[in-house]
Amino acid sequence: MTKPRMFEKPSGVRDYLPEAVRRLRAVERKALCTMDSWGYAQIITPTMEYYETVGTASSTSDHKLFKLLNQRGTTMVLRSDMTAPIARVVASLLGKEPYPIRLSYHANVFRSMEEEAGREAEFYQTGAEMIGDGSPDADAEVIALSIACLEATGIERFKVALGHHGFLEGLLEYALPQQEEAQTQLKLRLVQRDVVGYRELIHNLPIDQEHRGCLEQVLHLRGGRDVLKSARGIADVPAMMESIHHLEKVWDVLEAYGVEDHIVLDLTMLGDFSYYTGTIFEGYAADTGFPVLNGGRYDNLLQQFGRSAPATGFALQTTRIVDALSTSGDATNEDIATLTIQYDEFHRQEAFREAARLRKEGKKVVTQYIDSEGEKRLDGSVEPVVQPDACVNRGSKVLAFTNRA
Repeated sequence: MTKPRMFEKPSGVRDYLPEAVRRLRAVERKALCTMDSWGYAQIITPTMEYYETVGTASSTSDHKLFKLLNQRGTTMVLRSDMTAPIARVVASLLGKEPYPIRLSYHANVFRSMEEEAGREAEFYQTGAEMIGDGSPDADAEVIALSIACLEATGIERFKVALGHHGFLEGLLEYALPQQEEAQTQLKLRLVQRDVVGYRELIHNLPIDQEHRGCLEQVLHLRGGRDVLKSARGIADVPAMMESIHHLEKVWDVLEAYGVEDHIVLDLTMLGDFSYYTGTIFEGYAADTGFPVLNGGRYDNLLQQFGRSAPATGFALQTTRIVDALSTSGDATNEDIATLTIQYDEFHRQEAFREAARLRKEGKKVVTQYIDSEGEKRLDGSVEPVVQPDACVNRGSKVLAFTNRA
């Protein structure tokens, strides 16, 4: 292994320069303010967790976890998502809080994906979780909230794909009973959106034409509410029918929110995490290749921490949203002008007083010392002072508190 160069950083991570940080914080702030207005209180959890608790509960593939040892030799992990840590907190520190519990967060998370093109090992998420409500209304609420957050951050054109984990689970068990390996391979292709590979696999499976046709039909279940009607005709399997019925109720609530134009039903969805148990959804901004939003229901996760409860939530992929806004040329519509106050040794107090006043008004102010000869103390360069003595011209970006005219 070669020694890294002095300015080299690990693969899969990035530096955020001031302009990128400004954009990132603007997206974070707007999303969290939206969540707060819906009653979701912000929570912060540790960057490190125990591998045997949160690490295994996270459902992130083991080889994608960043592991380290503490001084006692106990295996730790850098958090790979925020859902499992929040489940731990709800089951312990918030164990006596009545349901439903609404929480929000903004955090960096870590997944070892350096070899996957376009994927980052460290990235930021801003999300919300509702714990203790298993109703279709709860599912619809977090979906509607996620849409409100995307709109608040400045993403104008986007779609949210909505599916149900139970539908595909029921279909695969019906078409391929007790064939776990074949089911796993089909799920993998659907998660990877490998339609060609999915079709090739089902045509090579030793199953009858009826079951092969059912597996083929699911690829066409994408669109508006009529998709649910088509899904009912595939197979009369209880798990599938229950999933369709639940999605119909969720759609009704989404219509009441007035966000149905953003929704596309997609019954080929499975989600990247194995803890999903019900509705799952992903949001795609126009002209982006990766989801900017992921979410779903995970009713079995909390019982791993000793407090069983239904739960649902979502995470905005904050870093991707910033990239999408940068690509579209959207600068978050904020005035980022900085006001400079120049001063000499005789007007230092007045300059600082004016700077403090302007900062209280919410303005960005930089103070800059200029000596009696007009020289900057920072680098020795000369810059003429264009304002008169003790001048405060609030229409200018430069204010001068000096004796030089």
